[in-house]
Amino acid sequence: MREAMLYAKLDRERVQCALCAHRCIIAPDKLGICQVRQNRQGELVSLVYGQVISQAVDPIEKKPLFHFLLGTEAFSVATVGCNFRCTFCQNAEISQMPVDDGRIVGRSASPEQLVAAAKRYGCASIAYTYTEPTIAFEYTYEVATLAHQEGLKNVYVTNGYMTGEMLRAFHPLLDAANVDLKAFRDEFYRAQCGARLQPVLDSLKTMKELGVWVEVTTLIIPTLNDAEGELRELATFIVQELGPETPWHVSRFHPTYRLLDKPATPPATLHRAAEIGREAGLHYVYEGNIPGQGGENTRCPGCGQTVIRRLGFSVLENHVRQGQCPHCGAAIAGVGL
Repeated sequence: MREAMLYAKLDRERVQCALCAHRCIIAPDKLGICQVRQNRQGELVSLVYGQVISQAVDPIEKKPLFHFLLGTEAFSVATVGCNFRCTFCQNAEISQMPVDDGRIVGRSASPEQLVAAAKRYGCASIAYTYTEPTIAFEYTYEVATLAHQEGLKNVYVTNGYMTGEMLRAFHPLLDAANVDLKAFRDEFYRAQCGARLQPVLDSLKTMKELGVWVEVTTLIIPTLNDAEGELRELATFIVQELGPETPWHVSRFHPTYRLLDKPATPPATLHRAAEIGREAGLHYVYEGNIPGQGGENTRCPGCGQTVIRRLGFSVLENHVRQGQCPHCGAAIAGVGL
């Protein structure tokens, strides 16, 4: 347990959290929406500090980040909890544990231990992933500080619901982020996630302004967010607000958690979403969860040649040289390609 960062004390021992866009006002002994930050006698504390529920060594491509430290491994860590209630959560067993089971569990690990483990396994970065890392901000902040001192990069895999205050406090420790832009309709966010759209858009723009390398993922769910008009608006937002060099991952949905009445996304839907992204002007659009169909390859935005070939999360061929296409010399956007 650790006193929280980014909160204000109010009257009658209430506090207001400024970590995420919910901006919860929390009465004494109560919890925020995330269920892992508690008001204890007028002091907001984090209940997940130093409590790791999951850790693994993953290829950075699994985050997915296709244009950041290509072909390296990330030391992935998570605590329990989330500030969303997504009906289709793929990691609900741990992300929703404080809500569904009323439990907060984990193995104690200090920031020093996590950074040492990342170095021991030869990782180039630490990825805060599997659940929403924002809700464990104090922990990730201290780990990230040590990671930078040891030459490691820091990556958030996030729903993007943090406040501008949090992002500015984290700057410049956050090197890259994959942000789930789950839909481009506020109704979807309210009904399926218990949240709103605009704060996610604001976070994406703030990250870009701060110089964070950003990639965007959208899980395409049949009948809920797969309309061509919505996908076109989403892709246009990325082009206009984040830049055409921003990678967009459109990923296949499989029925899970509470959303069991929708079918898996047809591959043809993903192909069309990728086409819409390219038509909108995006240079790099990827199709996830359908390996082996070519949708994971990187094509040069100048000449159209395949410069990086992947299968799933594995890099099979990389022809990029010093950030340039070997065929036409066009720049291939990214960090450490």
